Amino acid sequence: MQERVDSDSVLQSLLKRRGFVLPAFETYGGVSGFIDYGPNGAAVRRRFLDAWRRHWLARGDIIEIHSPTITPREVLEASGHVAGFSDSLSECEGCGSAHRSDHLLEEVLGEVEGWSLDALDAALAEHEVKCPECGASTWSPARPMNLMFATNVGPGSRARSAFLRPETAQGMFTMFPTIHRHFRQKLPCGAIQVGHGYRNEISPRQGMIRLREFSMAELEYFFDPEMYPSVDLEQFQHQHHMISQEGEMRLTLAEAHLKGIMPHSLIAMMLGSTLEFLEQIGIDLERTRLRQHRDDEMAHYASDCWDVEIEGLHGWVECVGIAHRGCHDLEQHEAASPAGQFRAWRAFDEPKRVHRQIVKGDSSVLGPLFKQQSGEVLSALSSLDEVPTSWPFTLELSDGSHVEIDENMASIIEVDEEVHGTWYLPHVIEPAFGVDRILYHIFEHSLSIEEKGGDAYVRLNLASSITPYDVAVLPLMDKDGLGELATEISQSLRNQGSIVEHDVSGSIGRRYARCDEIGVPWILTVDHDSLKNDDVTVRRRSDGHQIRMPISELLGLDLNVLERRFPPQS
Repeated sequence: MQERVDSDSVLQSLLKRRGFVLPAFETYGGVSGFIDYGPNGAAVRRRFLDAWRRHWLARGDIIEIHSPTITPREVLEASGHVAGFSDSLSECEGCGSAHRSDHLLEEVLGEVEGWSLDALDAALAEHEVKCPECGASTWSPARPMNLMFATNVGPGSRARSAFLRPETAQGMFTMFPTIHRHFRQKLPCGAIQVGHGYRNEISPRQGMIRLREFSMAELEYFFDPEMYPSVDLEQFQHQHHMISQEGEMRLTLAEAHLKGIMPHSLIAMMLGSTLEFLEQIGIDLERTRLRQHRDDEMAHYASDCWDVEIEGLHGWVECVGIAHRGCHDLEQHEAASPAGQFRAWRAFDEPKRVHRQIVKGDSSVLGPLFKQQSGEVLSALSSLDEVPTSWPFTLELSDGSHVEIDENMASIIEVDEEVHGTWYLPHVIEPAFGVDRILYHIFEHSLSIEEKGGDAYVRLNLASSITPYDVAVLPLMDKDGLGELATEISQSLRNQGSIVEHDVSGSIGRRYARCDEIGVPWILTVDHDSLKNDDVTVRRRSDGHQIRMPISELLGLDLNVLERRFPPQS
C-alpha cells in the first residue's frame, strides 16, 4: 500500500512540476473541477486526440464534424437532459456544504447507483454518515440537481434559453441529415466529434477523474437495424476480463458474442477497436476490464451498454462507454424539430403492391377556408401515417401550427400502390471516450520509479505517438562548435516534421533526467567525436541503451522505426 501512495505523490508532483496538468486559476486560489494542461500536457493531449481521430477516420465510413458547445434548450429538452440529467444532492445541516448523496454512502456501503432519494436519506441517517467538511451527521433531505450550466443566447427579453452541452453526441444527432447526405444516403456510416463537455458536478474530486469542464471524444455509428453490418470478431484475439449480467469471466470478444453475453456484434467490434487503440497509446490491457451495465443503471433507450474500466490509484474508473442507443435520439429530434428529417430510405429488392387508406383533402373546401395555407394542409393530410378514427381531428403543419379538420374538408379513400421502399429511423452504436480520464491513466501506467544512487529516478514511458517531443538534441556542452552542430541537427529534424527538444542548460545527466521525466523517447547527444566522425550518440529512453549513428543516416530515418537499430530490451 505504501508503494501506491508514494507513486501517487510522485505522479501528482511530476504532472504539476513538469507542466503536464495542474489546477486551473491557481493564482486566484483555484476552482474545483477545472484543470489546466501546461506545455507538455497540452502537447500530449493534442497528439492523443490526433491519434484518436486517425484511428476512427481510417475506417473510411466515418467523418468528423464540429458543433457548438452552447446548445438551445429545445435540443436538450428533446434529448431528455433538461428533465432527467441530475444527481442527488445532500446538504450538511452543520456547515451547509453540499455533497453528492451516493458519494457520501460509497465509503460505507460501496456502490449505491440508482437508489431513490428516500433510500439515500434513510441510509445516511441509519449509518450516521459524517460530513467530510465538519464531521456533523445531520443532512437535509436529498434532492435532484440538474448538472447542466444554464445560459442565454442574445440580449434582454428576446434572449433564448440554452445550456453548455453535457455531451457532444447531440450535435451529431441533429446533424444526421448532413452526415447521411455526405455518404450519399448510404448506411452504415458514422461521425466523430472532439470537444468540451460541461457538467456542474456537485462535489468534484479525484483530480482529472471528475471535472466540471472536460474533454470528450465520441462516435455515433448509424446503421440499418434490418441490414445489420457484418463484422469480423476473430481479429481480436486477446482475452478480456469481463463483468456481465451473468457473472465474471475471461473471454475473447468473439466468444462473448457467440455465448450471447455480448449480443450485439457491433458493440463487440467497437470494444475491440477501442481496446486496440488504448493499447497503442499506452494503456496496460491487463489493467482494463469490460463491465456490462445492469438493468437498473442502463439508460431506458439502450438495449445494451458496456464500459471499458481502467484500474489505477483511484480503483476501477469508467473511461469509455459503448452503448446501443437504438433509434431513440433520432426519433426524439424528429418529433421535436419543426423541420427535421432524420429518416433513411430502405429500397426493396422488388417493388411491393400495397393496399391502404389515405386522407384526401377537398381542395374546393380547403382553398377558400385556408387560402395560401391550403396547399400545406393538403400535403399534410396526404402524408398522414394513420387515418383519423374520429372527426374532427387536429392536424399539425410543418411550422408547428395546428388546424382542425372535419368530415366536410376531407375523406378517407382506398388506394392500391406500388411501393419501392420505406423510410425508417436508423439505429446507432455510440462509443464515448472520457479523454481526461484516459490521459490520467496513461500517465499512471507509463510511470516508472527506479532507485539511482539512493534517490528515486522517475521516467514516463509514454508511447512515442503521444510524447511532447519526438526527440531531444543535447550538445555535451554549448561550446567548441558542439552547440552549432546540435542546432543544425535540430533544424534538419524539424524540417522533416519532427518535434524537437533542444536543451543546453545544466549537466548532460540532468538533461537526460529531464527528458526521461517528460517521456522523450530518443536523445541525440552531440560530443567532440561528432565533429570528427559526423555521428551522434542515440539514447533509448526506456532502458538508457546507447548506440552511435551517422548523422546522415539519422536525418533520413523515420524516428518511428529507430527501434529496429537497437537490440531487444531485456
